[in-house]
Amino acid sequence: MTRESRGHILTLSCPDRIGIVHAVSGCLAGLGCNILDSAQFGDPDSGRFFMRVHFTTAGTDTTDTALSSAFAPVAGQFDMDWRIVADSQRPRTLIMVSRHDHCLRELLYRYGNGSLTMTPVAVVSNHRDCYQLVASYDIPFHHLPVTPDSRAQQEQQLAGLIKEYDTELVVLARYMQILSDELCRTLAGRCINIHHSFLPSFKGARPYHQAYAHGVKLIGATAHYVTPQLDEGPIIEQDVTRVDHTLAAEALIERGRDIERMVLARAVRAHLQRRVLLNGHRTVVFP
Repeated sequence: MTRESRGHILTLSCPDRIGIVHAVSGCLAGLGCNILDSAQFGDPDSGRFFMRVHFTTAGTDTTDTALSSAFAPVAGQFDMDWRIVADSQRPRTLIMVSRHDHCLRELLYRYGNGSLTMTPVAVVSNHRDCYQLVASYDIPFHHLPVTPDSRAQQEQQLAGLIKEYDTELVVLARYMQILSDELCRTLAGRCINIHHSFLPSFKGARPYHQAYAHGVKLIGATAHYVTPQLDEGPIIEQDVTRVDHTLAAEALIERGRDIERMVLARAVRAHLQRRVLLNGHRTVVFP
């Protein structure tokens, strides 16, 4: 990429048919764009086509708005759900956490070293435990305690912060409160949760203790988009590690936390890089 060129990412989905790749690449070529990377997938089950294109431009009118206007006729021809954004855009991200800070630490560390290209606008917690950690990164910290009687009021405050910070992505980094169906719908496709189990097994409370009681040989973690259906949202990333009968429940927890932080970080990175496209109740995650 030259000093004068600018990078952009096009993501799209549409009904699958002949000629989509040709039309997309032809339009970009006609605009003087250079394709750096392109990935596509046609789903025979849903009949939809998915594509992500990373390209550069060297012209004078290379804003997202100008490119979008030029691409709109192609998008209309194929009935696309699509978006073009600058690859330098760092999505405004609000992180939520309760007491366990291992996932939050991983996200902040990767933000600090530049491997997560986000703009953390705030951290919200129902406890104060992570205040000093967040303050060390000079990120606003909001303590929103919650009780059964104050849940609705607390969520109103949370929704207000999400709007105030113009939040593009919400990350639940072991936030141990259930969001309302209304807020889940509002955040559809832009709220990522880490589940401390390899879904769909061992749902609910104390999953590692359930795993221990069943003598499992694999434990894992699942990162998924939040939906009103608890822990059943579209899965973005998963991983597992082998265990055996010599490990107590506490050892499973320790190993599980290592997987949780890595799985969540990978899922967040894929979302930030516009590599995740929703496909009904599933996802297409381009490498």
